[in-house]
Amino acid sequence: MGLWDAIYSVGTVRKALWRAWYGFLTARLRGEEVLFLNYAFESDPPLNVPLSPEDEAERPGVQLYHHVASLGDLGGREVLELSCGHGGGASYLTRTFRPARYVGLDLNARGVRFCQARHAKVAGLEFVQGDACRLPFADASFDVVINVEASHCYPDFGAFLAEVARVLRPGGCFLYADFRGRGAVEAWDRALRAGPWRQVQAREINSEVRRGMELNTPRALALIQRKLPPGARRSARDFAGVRGSRPHTALGNGDWSYRSYRLDRA
Repeated sequence: MGLWDAIYSVGTVRKALWRAWYGFLTARLRGEEVLFLNYAFESDPPLNVPLSPEDEAERPGVQLYHHVASLGDLGGREVLELSCGHGGGASYLTRTFRPARYVGLDLNARGVRFCQARHAKVAGLEFVQGDACRLPFADASFDVVINVEASHCYPDFGAFLAEVARVLRPGGCFLYADFRGRGAVEAWDRALRAGPWRQVQAREINSEVRRGMELNTPRALALIQRKLPPGARRSARDFAGVRGSRPHTALGNGDWSYRSYRLDRA
């Protein structure tokens, strides 16, 4: 069984394995401006979000965050992002939507140290190390919780949803995007319906994510070839979702469903 099969097959996802993979990526990509570790988004017609030169190189990843954040209102709010990766989305949303406070949390301690150094000059933005299923925050601490393409990694999705509900203030919103394989969609839907949520928006975005993957493919392939050892490249191509990879194919043939949501806390 390869790395891809081990970390994505139903029933074999393990926190330690994901932690090792993300820590490995952070170490290998040192010195590169890789601020997004998620897939991407490209609408038809394109969003044409105006970006600074700093953000333009990461446009496909930026657009996924922009899509998710636009489902709610971040301005002047206290925002928590769970599994913030290398902090590119957190930095972009803080600079663009102007929340009062934005906290990025991630399990990968090496990645959190990277974020703290790389995004230190962004006012109102902070990063902490922690577990999305055991949040180190008091009840009703935030107005908005954001989670982009990470919950499929968690060993206990129900515990994650319970923690999101716990730290949200009444009337707060959960802005969320992720994917599931065809066989896991029913359980996913059931878990989302079981919580204290009012579903405001839900949308399948397979086509948009797939176009984003295609847009991102040349840069991702060049980076994989330059920075990763041969034994890790196949898994990295799947992780990056390049054209022709298993995720790219699964989104095209319907084996995966990639969705974005706004869920308000009752």
